[in-house]
Parts: sequence; C-alpha cells; structure tokens
Amino acid sequence: MKLSARNQLEGTVKSINKGPVSTEVVIDVNGTEIVSSITTGSAEALDLKVGDTAIAVIKASSVMVGVPH
Repeated sequence: MKLSARNQLEGTVKSINKGPVSTEVVIDVNGTEIVSSITTGSAEALDLKVGDTAIAVIKASSVMVGVPH
C-alpha cells in the first residue's frame, strides 16, 4: 500500500476499546503509545486484535504544541 502520508509508524496493538459508534485503538510504537479513535465499523473491517501489527498513519494539516505551566 502506498500513501501520501509520510508519518507511518509501525507498532503493536496494545488495547482496543469498542463503543457503539467509535473505537479507541492504542498502538505501541517502541514504547510510545499512539492513540486513535476510529469508527467501530472500520475497526471491525480491519479485524483488529490485541497483539496485531498495525501502522499508525498520521497526516495532519496542523500540529498543536503545548508547554507546562
């Protein structure tokens, strides 16, 4: 699969929290957790399971940065 998004991070599905409409997927990428909220339909179509290899594809038009008080 080729994508225009350059930020593709491969990792392992750590947890899946299914809801009626959206599902939270946590992917462990070398000790860093990437959390994504996708539709439950998409999660089911991908047949995601804890322990699976998955790729977090990040394409954003803006990235917010914050600093502690």
